[in-house]
Amino acid sequence: MKDNIGTNDNMETTAGSWALVGSIVPRDAHVVSQLKAAGAVPFGKAGLSEWADMRSNNYSEGYSARGGQVRSAYNFTVNPGGSSSGSAVGVAANAIAVSIGTETDGSGKAQSLSCIHDADLNVIVINPAERNALVGFKPSVGLTSRAG
Repeated sequence: MKDNIGTNDNMETTAGSWALVGSIVPRDAHVVSQLKAAGAVPFGKAGLSEWADMRSNNYSEGYSARGGQVRSAYNFTVNPGGSSSGSAVGVAANAIAVSIGTETDGSGKAQSLSCIHDADLNVIVINPAERNALVGFKPSVGLTSRAG
């Protein structure tokens, strides 16, 4: 889980900030409770851009004071993309099979890629997924709860 998604367990939910160290939320986020009900076991909290990109317009994507800089799974000099960079890198590095991120600022910025076979076809993917050679799924607003 991205570190701004609430999990009611021993994992802190800090949004990458020292200000929330020690923060244990009173209940699981809706998506977490649904995943647990389906048998999923949360593995850990993924690094992110501090406050999910909401602290500044002048920053390095994937950096937080608490966790440091998230690095691409393939090239440590490449920007891992967006505030959900840790979620994407964890999957790209084969450390975990699935990860959950959020669209706050940088993670939902669509990137248009011209396909080799059809120059008129553009593929829109979520920024951290695209930057880490993954496929990201973004549910339609209103079809899933954003609580937590």
